[in-house]
Amino acid sequence: QVLLVESGGGLVQTGASVRLSCAASGFHFDMYDMAWFRQAPGKEREFVAAISWSGTQTKYADSVKDRFTISRDNAGNTLYLQMNSLKPEDTSVYYCAADRHVHRFMPSTAIGDFNSWGQGTPVTVSS
Repeated sequence: QVLLVESGGGLVQTGASVRLSCAASGFHFDMYDMAWFRQAPGKEREFVAAISWSGTQTKYADSVKDRFTISRDNAGNTLYLQMNSLKPEDTSVYYCAADRHVHRFMPSTAIGDFNSWGQGTPVTVSS
């Protein structure tokens, strides 16, 4: 049974940094691309960042490029999202997700390509 558990969210001020973690279990973590998505109140879930199964390729949404960094520890079955220079518009519930296919050639940014999701961790950035 696939289990993804996010942690690290909270209330922070504009400009602060936060690191989110996603502990994975129940599947071969090192075989799957992983991603972070977020969903703000009243809005659709949107792509934030993705990382290849090997950790060598990453993709970012334009809105977070140069501020957020996705990484993974395959030995520890953990996905991370380092978020710097946070803005009020980053306020959302952040979800980690696992790709439905193994060893994809390049990380996907399409929500439909991810079929396992965590419960989410909220991040609130105050102005």
